[in-house]
Amino acid sequence: MQERILAALQRGANAEALSLARVAVAGAPHDARAHALLAHAERANGDNAAAQHAISRAVLLAPEDAELHFQRAGFLLKEHKLDEAQAALTRAIDLNPNQFEAYILQAQMAVGRGAIDEAERLQRSAARLQPDHPWVKTLEGMVALRRGDGARAQTLLTRAAARMPDDLQVLYALGFAHLSQQQFAFAEQAFAKIIELAPQMQELRGLLADVLLQQQRPDEARDVLQPLLDNPETATPALKRMTAELELVLGRHEQALALLHESVAEDPRDPRAWAILTDVWRRTGDFADARATLEASLAQHPEATSLWQLRLAFEPEASDDAKAVMERWLAATPDNTDALDAAMHLHEARGDAEAVDALAQRIVELEPGRSSAEMRLLDRMIRDQPDVAVAHVQGLIAKAADDAAKRGLMLWLGYAQDRAGRHGEATMTWHAVNSAEAALRWPLTVPGHAGGPWPDAATPVPGTPPVAYLWGLPGSGVEKVAAVIAHAGYPLRGDRFSQRPPQDPLQNPDTIAALNDGSLSPERLLAEWRAALPSRGVNDGIVIDWLPYWDNALLKMLRPLQPEAIVMIPLRDPRDMLLEWIAFGSPMPFGIVTPTEAALWMARQLQHVVALHQNDLQPHKLVRTDHALADVEAFAADIGGGLGLEEIRVPPASALGIQRFPFGHWRQYSKALAEPFALLSEVAQTLGYPGE
Repeated sequence: MQERILAALQRGANAEALSLARVAVAGAPHDARAHALLAHAERANGDNAAAQHAISRAVLLAPEDAELHFQRAGFLLKEHKLDEAQAALTRAIDLNPNQFEAYILQAQMAVGRGAIDEAERLQRSAARLQPDHPWVKTLEGMVALRRGDGARAQTLLTRAAARMPDDLQVLYALGFAHLSQQQFAFAEQAFAKIIELAPQMQELRGLLADVLLQQQRPDEARDVLQPLLDNPETATPALKRMTAELELVLGRHEQALALLHESVAEDPRDPRAWAILTDVWRRTGDFADARATLEASLAQHPEATSLWQLRLAFEPEASDDAKAVMERWLAATPDNTDALDAAMHLHEARGDAEAVDALAQRIVELEPGRSSAEMRLLDRMIRDQPDVAVAHVQGLIAKAADDAAKRGLMLWLGYAQDRAGRHGEATMTWHAVNSAEAALRWPLTVPGHAGGPWPDAATPVPGTPPVAYLWGLPGSGVEKVAAVIAHAGYPLRGDRFSQRPPQDPLQNPDTIAALNDGSLSPERLLAEWRAALPSRGVNDGIVIDWLPYWDNALLKMLRPLQPEAIVMIPLRDPRDMLLEWIAFGSPMPFGIVTPTEAALWMARQLQHVVALHQNDLQPHKLVRTDHALADVEAFAADIGGGLGLEEIRVPPASALGIQRFPFGHWRQYSKALAEPFALLSEVAQTLGYPGE
């Protein structure tokens, strides 16, 4: 629906866009994006008051969404007395090309729609008429900001603000320019001044609170939100959820829970509110409240897939209670492929292969191409009839619609060839895929020096929130360790591998070089890591952070500043790791130009692990994953012990995925991959694995 609204606006079908937007808002009254599109449609149809109301509602429904606040900046037109509708503006420009204000307004509209090229064209037209006007500089700054040039935007908008220090639109844009440069104190000043100048603009308080939180001032952020909570018109579910997050930071759990319950009762489709509630439930162990709250929401919204998925999460996996919940879900939505997919996972965990195959077949009938089902059917064929599977996958590759689909299928072709004993062919297949995709993936990191010297380790401070860092090389089985930790309900954060990773230094591999050359201090690294935790849903400092890379340079921060932090590193025979990586990739999608280059990088990375372990440079745990599926209970206990736990909840084996290659499978490729394996032989033996 949203794509249709945007398309209608872009082609000038404003009445159609307005009709579609009203339908979207009626169908999803708590969807901030729907209200934002309604605002654009109302303005395009000339109703500025309705547009202002809609964009204000959008901001209240997503009070910390900077993008929506930025769009709202473009709606502050009445202060400039630019009330013409877009059609009238176009006509005005046709009649009089020197209509300065018309160019300005159309450019503002274009910025709001995201049509940056059009906005820049209109800004230049306005600049030819009044090149030094602050509105021209403001638009130029907004265009620069949208194009990612925060420094230039800041310069332009600072000049505009000097000329028009009380102009709301200039202040709005300047605040966002400061935000883009992470200058939170200056952004705070700009947004606070807007509220001071225009007290009716209470919606900005959500963004101001977020800026205060970025400066580690949660108590002030909480106070900023109170006027919104006091007004029933502005106390939206999202605002209550945001306030609950602040209450958690401040340690007021009862107040937070009350607000979260109100939030999900009013808007049961807010995934972030449920995520926070789930984290609270898991930490407190109050699963009875979890079940009751979810059941109440499901009674009102039995069609909501996300609620059923969450409800299942609060029953032991593969249990009879989980099966009963699953049956209710299927009864409510019998042809829902998400429900059928969940049922397939459930029966897989219960060991019912026949039911899994039947469900996979049904899913494919309803949704051809759904990978979870297609891959299960293909996986079964590969395991039972590998030679048949080779021919089948080759046929699928020949019919694939594009190169990306072909490359995905070629990985399965390589696996089928492996199962059929055609190891040389499998090697060539995987190499063809990896070399084709190398440029599309992450470049390999540049390891620093593994051996130090390192700063002295400080003495852990009693009462410090426990912290652990999880990292594993490609092919190490790190995802199996993550699955055990997540299943046990501990605060694992895997968001670094998501579409919206945290923007802290540990996300950036260049941090290694910055630590080593001194351009980034360990104190600043730790401060910025901590500052990002609340936005990641970590409000008490307790976290297991799954890192995309490791380098012993991080010990410059850990030893003096986080001496209690545990580093957990999954390992298996390095040659098996390399083979797994070549064949199936890894959570961190590093590119593999050649197996030899990958092996050399892996050997260098493992030198850091060896130095860390042999010299006991930091509290750490090497988790051997070679035989993880052979004894899941022992595997889970090993992980729990590494985290300092006396016991840990043991997941079903299905939660760990499939061990496609058994221990020592690398020997089947001793000829095809002789050179890269030779590069790993020494470090493999150092880690306790046989040389041959």
